[in-house]
Amino acid sequence: MLTSKRGLAATSVIAILAMSATPAFAGEGRAPDSQNDDGATETPAPVIDLTLASDGGDATKRDAQDVDLSRSNAVAGESGLTVSGNVALVTDYRFRGVSLSAGEPAVQGGIDVVHSSGFYVGAWASSIEDSAVYGTMELDLYGGWSGDISDGITLDAGLLYYTYPADSKGAAAGDYFEPYASIGTTLGPVGATVGIAYAWDQDSLGDDDNIYVYTDLQTAFPGTPLTLTGHVGYTDGPLAPPFLAGTADKTGWDWSVGASMTVLGGLTAGISYTDVGGPSIDDFTNDAFIGTLSYSF
Repeated sequence: MLTSKRGLAATSVIAILAMSATPAFAGEGRAPDSQNDDGATETPAPVIDLTLASDGGDATKRDAQDVDLSRSNAVAGESGLTVSGNVALVTDYRFRGVSLSAGEPAVQGGIDVVHSSGFYVGAWASSIEDSAVYGTMELDLYGGWSGDISDGITLDAGLLYYTYPADSKGAAAGDYFEPYASIGTTLGPVGATVGIAYAWDQDSLGDDDNIYVYTDLQTAFPGTPLTLTGHVGYTDGPLAPPFLAGTADKTGWDWSVGASMTVLGGLTAGISYTDVGGPSIDDFTNDAFIGTLSYSF
């Protein structure tokens, strides 16, 4: 996904006017997302890279999450279409700071098709903790538009659909939709993104709505393969970490800091530290270090 998913507490009107996405689940006390950086796959910047987003940044799942045009390969010169993909192994799939893999490693991957006009569609998938409602896999389908809206400012907006095709019920018990939007720019050597993801009230969310606002920062060290990232997100709704942890509080923060390094070509290794507000439950809402090994093509 472009993975919408998505993180800051709107400290300004601009933050509330943006968003991203990246991967997750809802209903029955589980979270849905996405690009975002606690060791999964999706990193923010004017454009979000799903391969660094499964922490819950949404990222932007997409923890937003999203299309990296610089890595796309032309598939039809005159058609204006490009395609890119990514695969990753993470030590824990975190979506907006909450583990969706019960603290266990997860395998992830995605593909994006982008038109020169800025419109795109894509899919992103991850293994998750086995359950009757969600099964063993999360599949995010999304589409939207990304492009410059003024000098140095990029807009990314679209709709993300979280689905769980391996659930034993054979129905869309945990599926839900989440529109997203984000604005990205650069502040000196730092890439900055502010965004918002909003899921209207749906059955899988307990007939309640959920809003997620976030900000992501990213900076690279010139002459080195090292990149540092930071993420802060705020949730208001049934996907808030404290509520998922069993309290009555439907508001909560998540944050992460991380570093990644290009190892060879499209191969990247990274590590991040993530935490959420509210009760700390082992392998669910506890603080953790997340390792990522990803390849983009």
